[in-house]
Order: sequence, then C-alpha cells, then structure tokens
Amino acid sequence: MYHHLMHRTLIPKIPPSSSSSPHKSNLTRVGINKLNCIQMDGGGVDSDGRAFTSAEEMWREAVGDGDPLKKSQWYSEGVGYWQGVEATVDGVLGGYGHVNKPDIEGSEAFLNSILAERFPDAGRGRRLVTLDCGSGIGRISKNLLIRYFNEVDLLEPVSHFLDTARENLAPENLMVAEDHKAVNFFCVPLQEFTPEAERYDIIWIQWCIGHLSDDDLISFFDRAKGGLKPGGLFILKENIARSGFVLDNQDKSITRSDSYFKQLFKQCSLNILKMKDQKGFPDELFAVKMYALTTDLPKKTQNSKPKKHVNRPGIIR
Repeated sequence: MYHHLMHRTLIPKIPPSSSSSPHKSNLTRVGINKLNCIQMDGGGVDSDGRAFTSAEEMWREAVGDGDPLKKSQWYSEGVGYWQGVEATVDGVLGGYGHVNKPDIEGSEAFLNSILAERFPDAGRGRRLVTLDCGSGIGRISKNLLIRYFNEVDLLEPVSHFLDTARENLAPENLMVAEDHKAVNFFCVPLQEFTPEAERYDIIWIQWCIGHLSDDDLISFFDRAKGGLKPGGLFILKENIARSGFVLDNQDKSITRSDSYFKQLFKQCSLNILKMKDQKGFPDELFAVKMYALTTDLPKKTQNSKPKKHVNRPGIIR
C-alpha cells in the first residue's frame, strides 16, 4: 500500500495451486488504525502459493490486529517497492507498457457513458473537476482525464512518480484547451488523505485500492464521499481475482474478487451505477473491471411507488 501515495500494476493470474510469484500488483497506502476484520466469504492464496481459509486470517497475519507498527510496516514496504520502480509507463505498468492503449480506450468509453448520463451539461457552463488516486506518473491524467475535466488533482505517495507527473502535465507538454489543467499534486498516502469538501465531480481510483486493508478501504471511501459534489461519484478500476483473493507478498497488495468488492461496497454504503469488463489485455493478466459507484439509492428503490393492480377485480360489497 502506500504510506505516501502509491502506484499500481497488473498481476498475472495465479492458479490456487501455483507456487510461482505473480508479476506486480496495484499500490496503495494505509493508515494505522486498529484492524476491524470484516467477514468476507471464501479464502484465497498468496504469491508463494500459501492458502488462507479466509480474508480475516490473511489480514490478521499481514497487518496484525491492532498492531500499529505492523500495519505501518505493510504500507511502508508497499511504497518502498514502488520507490525502486522506474518512472515510465512501462515501469508503472510492471513491464506491460503495451496495455496502456487498450486501458485508456476502455476507460474512455466507460467515462463517456457516465458523463452522458450524469453530467449532460459538461462543457456548457459546468466545469468538471476530478481526483486521480494513485496517479503515479500521471499516465491516466494526461492520456484521459485532462481532456474531459477542467481541473485534475493528482494523489500519489511515491515522490519521484509525482515529480514526473508534474513534468508530464506541465502546460507546455499538453495538447488541451487552456482551461483544462492539472492543479494540485498531493504526495500523500491514500489511507491518510481527506479531500476538500465537495470539490470533485468524479474521484478516479485505479490500480491502487489493493494496497489498503479492508477497514482502511472503508475509511477512505467514507472520507472521500465528503469530497464529492452533489451528484458526484467514484470510478474504481481494478484487477479482479477469479474467487476470494490473491495476496502479493512482494508489493504488499491484494487482488480481490468481484464478490469481495461487492461486500465492501455494501459496507461503504455505495451502490453500483454501472460496471464493465476491460477488454484487450493479455490472457496472462488478471481480469480488470470498472465500477461506477454512487451514494444514490438504487433506481429500483428510489422514488418507488406502490404498483397499481389495474386488472384486479373490485371488492363486492
């Protein structure tokens, strides 16, 4: 995870019986609150092939139960891993720089569907603001977000990544309108960050939430909700395990399954507005899924009215 801001990478699929180490994973950073072990269905494995019967068992071993030093070490080692990675597209993508194009294309299609539905007045008097969490070298901000948002803030705990992001997003290195710009560069860990109240239309979180323990993930979303404007939302893009979870012992991150994430979303009181699978990645990599998350009530319950039984026979009196 990140004690400052971390970055992330893709992890090849690991069969439960495999003892080989996966490539790299995502990055994140966590705080040092007492671990509240959240009951999650199913077990998982780590990158050395060790099996865990539950997420609770894994987290107790990884970050301890109320041990601030052990949890701090988890995050420090995660950031430390990324501090040794070259600040290039190939570096932050774990040697898979060629997935940058399909990644951006998939994200852009998903983002466009959200903007059309939630912000139809964008560009016609409404200025959009976004936060890029685990921004790394500004890969997503430069190739995607800066083209759609008037202001982009970047959050990244690895200082040399953020230095490169400043260069990449300098006005002279961009081909966008003058009113589209990178504004703030926060060198802060995700688990320690609290956004400015009601600043953001969309908070983009990609390949970094895997560095947070379950309780810190929930705490992050609870704080981050306050940073959303009315009608704002989160977009989470992450590696997805086939079932349970896969723990990466090298960069201190966890790849969760879709069902694991959905249990966490419920704990966060977040509802899925849309979700979509990423296409065009090599088969050896984990599946990747995009979620648009909102605090709105699900449509089926929002403003719902009792159904009228128009064909029901009248009561004979």
